[in-house]
Amino acid sequence: MHLVRYADDFIITGRSKELLENDVRPLVEDFLRERGLRLSPEKTKITHISEGFDFLGQHLRKRQGQLLIVPAKKNVHAFMDRVRTILQHNVASSQEPLIRHLSLVIRGWANYHRHIAASRAFRKVDHEIWYKLWRWANKRHPKKTGSWIAKKYWRQVGGANWAFAVDTGEKTKNGTPIIVRLALATDTKIRRHTKVRSDANPFDPSWDGYFEERAVLKERGRSP
Repeated sequence: MHLVRYADDFIITGRSKELLENDVRPLVEDFLRERGLRLSPEKTKITHISEGFDFLGQHLRKRQGQLLIVPAKKNVHAFMDRVRTILQHNVASSQEPLIRHLSLVIRGWANYHRHIAASRAFRKVDHEIWYKLWRWANKRHPKKTGSWIAKKYWRQVGGANWAFAVDTGEKTKNGTPIIVRLALATDTKIRRHTKVRSDANPFDPSWDGYFEERAVLKERGRSP
C-alpha cells in the first residue's frame, strides 16, 4: 500500500479492492474517529486506476500502461463558472480592467495545470471564453452590428487576428501604443515535471549539485 497526502486530502493505493474495502478503510475510519473526524462520503471512492479518479482538481487514470493526468471536469466547470461570474459582474465595466482581472484568473488556473496533459483543456477553455466575451460585448451593444463589435473589442496583436485587446492610450518611449491583450490558457506552455530522485536529500551536502542543477533548469523554463 502507498499513501499520498496533501493537507486533508489523500489517496491510498492497494493491490486489490477487497484489501482497501475490508482492511484499509475501517482502519482509516477508526483512526479519524478517535480524533473527531470522518471520511467525506462525497469524496471517498474506491476505484480501479483504469477507471480513474479526481484528486486536487485533476483526473488521474492509467491507460495502456501509462498514467494520464488531465484537469478534472469538475475543476474545468468551476473555472468556467468563475469566468462567467466575472463577466456578469462587469457588464458595465470598461474593457481594460476586465482584461486585467480575467488575465490573472486565467493565468493562475493554467499555471496550476501546466505540468500535466492539459493542452486539450487549455484549447477548450480558450474557445469557450471567446464565446462568452462575444456575448458580453453583444449585451453591451445590442443595437450594433457584429462587425462593429468585432472592430471595437478585438484586434490583431502579434500573430493573433482575434485578440480581445484594448489600446490603453499610453505609449512606450519609442512611441509604440501600449495594447493590453487578454491572456489565453494556451499562452501557458506545458512543462513536464520530473520527480525528485527518491534518495535525494536536501540536507546532505553531497546532493547540493543535484538540487542546484534543478534550480538552474527551473529558472530557464525547462523541466529539471
